[in-house]
Amino acid sequence: MTQTTVSRSYKQRFDEDGYVVVSGLFSGAEVDRLREHYMALRRRGPLPDDLVGVKASSRDPLRRYPRMAQMHRWDDTTRDWLLDPRLARQLSELLGAEPYAVQSMLYFKPAGSRGQALHQDNFYLRAEPGTCVAAWMALDDTDEENGCMKVVPGSQDWPMLCTAKADTRLSFTDVTVPLLAEQRVDAVHMKPGDVLFFNGSVVHGSHPNTSADRFRRALIGHYIQAEATQVAQYYHPALRMDGTPLELTVAEGGGACGEWAEESGQPVIAMTGHEAVTRKHE
Repeated sequence: MTQTTVSRSYKQRFDEDGYVVVSGLFSGAEVDRLREHYMALRRRGPLPDDLVGVKASSRDPLRRYPRMAQMHRWDDTTRDWLLDPRLARQLSELLGAEPYAVQSMLYFKPAGSRGQALHQDNFYLRAEPGTCVAAWMALDDTDEENGCMKVVPGSQDWPMLCTAKADTRLSFTDVTVPLLAEQRVDAVHMKPGDVLFFNGSVVHGSHPNTSADRFRRALIGHYIQAEATQVAQYYHPALRMDGTPLELTVAEGGGACGEWAEESGQPVIAMTGHEAVTRKHE
């Protein structure tokens, strides 16, 4: 199979489902180096842009290994990964144009950690026009036991849904989006070096890590489509994929959001709600 055929297949799946996994985009040796790099950084203690503090004595695994954010602003290894030509090429093929990079994150998710309730990324980023897109790279094997990603195929065509309170016994974030009982949700199994690309409207999240001793570490980049002219303040400055910064407008929070309703006996999303709160992307 030629590279052109492979790319077209990825593009078709991305357009139809809102997400696609590109297997083995990064090598095992690269993943090993990245995993060791971030574990060493976390052992140093608090770091710039940490969303919560490190507390080594905490019973909560996510306080012992809190996620990192915006590491590319001070860490060359992260910046190089975020702007890697392989990611740039895949994103450009999926989106039709080279995107802008706006966020880096590292999730550790050790054994016993809570997951993250279902959500849509562009609720946080507020990229307009268009949306954001994520590149979510597994640094460990991921499956249901250690809290793999769960995605709702086809939800890339949905508007931003109104949020509801999440169960914080299971999720480290306190908001979620409601789904219909019959809604299909895919569990995404991945190997280290695989990258999951998904549209910013795609509903996704994860269950707790119920394994005895396994991490589910992931390195994540968030990007916005090239036609976007604004993004929430937290994500400034945006970077072109050659590393040069660009100025965008600061997006304001709030606005209409979708709620499930019934029309002619069929479920539909009606833009009848209003979301007044803008949160940092978790």
